[in-house]
Amino acid sequence: MAKKVNSPLEKKKSGVRSVTKKNFVTYLIVIVFYAVFQTLTATGHLKNAYQSLLVPICYSVVMAVSLNLVVGVLGELSLGHAGFMCVGAYCGAFFSVITKDVLMTDWLRFVLAMLIGAAVAALAGVIIGIPVLRLKGDYLAIVTLAFGEIIKTVVNVLYIGKDASGFHIAMSTKNLDMAEDGLLILNGPQGITGTPKSSNFTIGFILVMLTLLIVTNLMDSRTGRAIMSIRDNRIAAESIGIDVTKYKLMAFVIAAAIAGCAGVLYAHNLNALTANTNNFGYNMSIMILVYVVLGGLGSVRGSVIAATILYALPELFRGVGQYRMLLYAIVLIVMMIVNNGAFFVQMKEKALYNIRSGKKNNAKEAA
Repeated sequence: MAKKVNSPLEKKKSGVRSVTKKNFVTYLIVIVFYAVFQTLTATGHLKNAYQSLLVPICYSVVMAVSLNLVVGVLGELSLGHAGFMCVGAYCGAFFSVITKDVLMTDWLRFVLAMLIGAAVAALAGVIIGIPVLRLKGDYLAIVTLAFGEIIKTVVNVLYIGKDASGFHIAMSTKNLDMAEDGLLILNGPQGITGTPKSSNFTIGFILVMLTLLIVTNLMDSRTGRAIMSIRDNRIAAESIGIDVTKYKLMAFVIAAAIAGCAGVLYAHNLNALTANTNNFGYNMSIMILVYVVLGGLGSVRGSVIAATILYALPELFRGVGQYRMLLYAIVLIVMMIVNNGAFFVQMKEKALYNIRSGKKNNAKEAA
């Protein structure tokens, strides 16, 4: 009996169904997580300390998924992703503070702040991406790291106030030349205070779902396949007419815009917004990169799970006192070994398959 061979069209349909199923499982995991913890919160079974982790977990997941678009899908190492988060956070908080007296609902104000934060972060992505994406490897990592530090430094030396005559910008309060009844919005290293605390777990969940929809649909589209082809072989991609600069910049800007949204969510979860090494510096960028690497490069679901677990672990280990960070480091090492182990197994299987295929071909040639 002849073996049935699927047509290319049937294979394509089967592949689309497989990808859709994979994405649906990722969405379902996030929805179940939200439903479970929302129920625990509503029934009073979740401690306040754990409730305070829900919004930070959401913006950590958003940051990890967006960085995975650059590192995992595009294949470029970026260490300045926290800089885009900083741009979005300060622009969103600035807008919310100056429109406090404007007659609009808190929901509309937050949505507008989110759009402004995403737009300005995307603009920053264009400005930094055009010259930087010509670099590769370590050079790109160093320049993006410098960009993140520049952003953090700039917001720490700026003073912005507002009075009847308009906005005043200076490098110190003495040079602001603002009326006594004016409002000091950005106060240098002290940042922005009085931001409306509009973030909550539901808004964080919505942002995570939107991020997943954007990134997964992008990866499954023709644009996403073009971006992945650049990662796999840039020369081959150029040879078939793919505009490498265009698609690299597109991925970089989309990731920057999503990071800006995460920054707005972060800023509206606090009453006072300041920029330091831990929240908008290289520590944050490297921590997000750890989430991406441990979750698996190019794996959206892996980034979601890794960011959730690794952000919550220090709080869960708080009961062991001074050994908390030691246990956290051990977990990181174990996860990396397991992740690498799975990678080496796949490489071994692929190598064995190539060896068997080579032997078959040699036998056919000998015959």
